[in-house]
Amino acid sequence: MASKTANRTPPRSRREPQGRVPGQDKYSVLLPTYNERENLPLIVWLLVKSFSESGIDYEIIIIDDGSPDGTREVAEQLEKIYGSDKILLRPREKKLGLGTAYIHGMKHATGNYIIIMDADLSHHPKFIPEFIRKQKEGNFDIVSGTRYKGNGGVYGWDLKRKLISRGANFITQILLRPGASDLTGSFRLYRKEVLQKLIEKCVSKGYVFQMEMIVRARQLNYTIGEILPEMNTRVLNHWCHFEHCLFP
Repeated sequence: MASKTANRTPPRSRREPQGRVPGQDKYSVLLPTYNERENLPLIVWLLVKSFSESGIDYEIIIIDDGSPDGTREVAEQLEKIYGSDKILLRPREKKLGLGTAYIHGMKHATGNYIIIMDADLSHHPKFIPEFIRKQKEGNFDIVSGTRYKGNGGVYGWDLKRKLISRGANFITQILLRPGASDLTGSFRLYRKEVLQKLIEKCVSKGYVFQMEMIVRARQLNYTIGEILPEMNTRVLNHWCHFEHCLFP
């Protein structure tokens, strides 16, 4: 007679999260928004295009912080267009900070990897497959896009913004030796459990938050890989094609 325990459901912590096929990686994009009504449809379209063409399982979690420009209403329409299994709108009543936006988004994420990026078109989703390849090649805990190594760079920034970013990175490199070339960038891939741990440890707000994440990662002996996407191109070269797809 078969044991009664043979057919028991495994403990919840050992089962795959709802919405993910056992053994298959899934990538949850956390997309905090504030007044991104015009940019959101394009960045979502580019994300869907990149994931679909690469055959990657994904979901996009939009965390809108009470945008007065109608961003939430646009997100609701995108959820209807692409389906609530791919686009998850998880709004908040007001602007509460980047770190708490990530915490809020992760509560709803079913992927085992988290991708963070800006919704303002400063990060091109076409580089996401490269992030994923890099992570798998080195089994990294974090993969960060860097602007300050090799052929990496930024385009469309004024001199003041470039000086602030480079200065912050330089000072932190000297004082803390974090072992990563770009500490202020916000285009990254994390193992979900790693991001959860880092956010629990971080105390900074605003611009410094991304820097502390990398410094904390080194302190906790997490491994960090880097790729060299071109940042802040604003992906304008896709706009005409996007318009053509929507309004042929």
